[in-house]
Amino acid sequence: MRAYVLTDFGGPEAVVYREVPDPVPGPGEVGIRVSAAALNNTDIWTRQGAYGSQTDSGATTGWRREPLAFPRIQGADVVGYIDQVGSGVPAARLGERVIVDPMLYRGGERELIETDYLGSERDGGFAERLTVPADNAHRIDTTLDDAEVATFPTAYATAQRMLNRAAVRAGETVLVTGASGGVGSALIQLAQARGSQVVAVVGAGKAERARALGAAATVPRDAEDLATAVTRAAPAPIDVVADVVAGASTASLLAALRPLGRYVVAGAMGGPVVETDLRTIYLKQIQLIGSSFGTHEDFAEVVAAIETGGIVPLLDGVYPLRDLPRAQADFARKDFFGKLVVVPEHSGQGGDDATVAG
Repeated sequence: MRAYVLTDFGGPEAVVYREVPDPVPGPGEVGIRVSAAALNNTDIWTRQGAYGSQTDSGATTGWRREPLAFPRIQGADVVGYIDQVGSGVPAARLGERVIVDPMLYRGGERELIETDYLGSERDGGFAERLTVPADNAHRIDTTLDDAEVATFPTAYATAQRMLNRAAVRAGETVLVTGASGGVGSALIQLAQARGSQVVAVVGAGKAERARALGAAATVPRDAEDLATAVTRAAPAPIDVVADVVAGASTASLLAALRPLGRYVVAGAMGGPVVETDLRTIYLKQIQLIGSSFGTHEDFAEVVAAIETGGIVPLLDGVYPLRDLPRAQADFARKDFFGKLVVVPEHSGQGGDDATVAG
C-alpha cells in the first residue's frame, strides 16, 4: 500500500510518500480500508517533536513527552471499511463502515494519561490501510459522507472531554478560544448542545461563521484588551474558559472569568509557557483544569451525537492522500474554518476482498 511515513522529527521533508507492507490485524483487531483521514495540530506538533518535557519545555519529544519510534504513519482521525478481522473478531463485522476512536488504552481515566495514540505510538490513517483493536472501530450510521465523518474524532472527543472535565452545565456561559479551529468549533456546538451560551474568540473574518454555529457573541482574537472586550461582548459573566490557545492571552482569559469560575485548557497554539498573576487565581478562587484527549466514553458520546444529527461537520477542504504536504501547508496557514481531510484514491468503496486474518 501507499502511505506517508514520518521518518524522524523535523520539517515537512521528514514525511515521505512511499510503498509499505500492508498491515495485518492481530488477535482482537480489525483491518480497515481507509476512506478518509483528517488533519490535526497533533500531526504537526508530533512531527516537530514540539511537546517538550516536564523539565525542559524545548525538548524534542512526542506527545507523551518521551522519544517516538520511527518510522511512523501519522493520521489519527480515520473513517473506513472493515475488510479484515483477526482471530476472535466476528466475521459479521466485515464490510462495516467505521469511525475510529484514536485512543488506544484499556481501563479507566488513569490509563488514558499514558495511552497510545493512533498515528503516534501506532500507525495511523495517512495510508490506504491500517489495523486497530476491534473495540476502537465504531460502526457509524449516518448520511454524512466519509470525509465529513472524518472531521469528528480527535477534535470533538477532545472538546467533549474539556466540557466534561469542567462540568459545563445548561445556563452557563463559556468562553471558547481558537473558535475557528477543529476543537474550538466543536466546543461551540457541544457547549450549545448542553444548553450553554458561547462567547467565541475568533480571527479576522471568522466571526460570522462562529455565530452561524451558535455562538451568542464573538470577540476579535487581536483585541487590544481581551478581558475588557470579552466583558463587553458577553451576554452574562463567564463561568468557564475553554482554551486551546494559551500563550500571551492566558492572563486576560483568567481575568475575564467570574469569581469561582473554571479554566480548562487542552492546547497551547499560542505558546506553552505563560505568565500570569497568581493573585487573580487565588483571590477569585478560580479552578484550573488540564485536559487532553477524550476517553472512550467521551468518544461514544460523540458518535451518538453524529448519528442523531446533534452536531454538524465543518469540512473546509478535501485533498488526495498524495497531496498531504499541500494539505499540511494549508493547515499551517490557519485561514480555514473547521477541518481539512485527505482521501486515498481508492476511497468510497468498502468490503472488497474481505478476509478473516489469523
